[in-house]
Amino acid sequence: MAGLFARFFSREPLLDAQSVQWLIDTYGWALRNFDAAVFRDHTLLVQPNDRFFPGRVDSVEGMAALICERVKGYAGIAHWPTRLLDGRQCQLEEAPRLRLAGPLRSGTAAVAEQVAAAERLPILYDPALINNPEAMIASFAHTFAHYLGTMAGEPPPGGEENWPHVTEVVATFLGFGLLMANSAFNVRIPRCGSCAPAPVDRQSFLSQHDMTYALAIFCALKGIPDREVLPHLKGSLRGFYRRAVKEAEQNAGLQRLRQGLAAQR
Repeated sequence: MAGLFARFFSREPLLDAQSVQWLIDTYGWALRNFDAAVFRDHTLLVQPNDRFFPGRVDSVEGMAALICERVKGYAGIAHWPTRLLDGRQCQLEEAPRLRLAGPLRSGTAAVAEQVAAAERLPILYDPALINNPEAMIASFAHTFAHYLGTMAGEPPPGGEENWPHVTEVVATFLGFGLLMANSAFNVRIPRCGSCAPAPVDRQSFLSQHDMTYALAIFCALKGIPDREVLPHLKGSLRGFYRRAVKEAEQNAGLQRLRQGLAAQR
């Protein structure tokens, strides 16, 4: 703790150079594989509030479905055929191969209909999270990041052994960085009854500071001002975020990503 405290108030970088480069490289990989134009023109910084998640349904399953569909829309995958499953009751099964008539991601694609249940991607939810919507949103975002990541045309930076870390960054790339950073270490994910008696705490493969830095990269690329971020970010991460944005703005790799986005207009 003392080392982190001293580094935070010093001129030393917040993260080591290798970690920052990996985050930048992962954003570059995501932009190449998951439609940079959708990221540039349609992806929003999703905020944990009623403006982004309006409405209420009386049942737990109904609320989970409402949140899930909102997450799909913000991620640009509203047209993906999915089916929601109670994680306490499901059995382990292999997900079907996603078949889409249109683009992988879109800001305007219609919701998928007339798809058999067996061909829909299974999405697990934990009913216990219904009173912690921020955690449920992060859980859904991470699940969709996993499915999306499997459709890349090239291996992720660092190789497949870094897959859990990669998918957390992809969830941030999709616009859910605030929720991923805020919920690090305390998001509960559903586990099938055949492999665990009850849901367990999410293992955060990236630290809350790594996730906050990934959020800073997102906001730097999108030109999102601090005033749209800080009120929704956990108080203990706000100072770190401010410094991370300043560092990211000066990063040559991020500047190249930004130039690449601008060149596609």
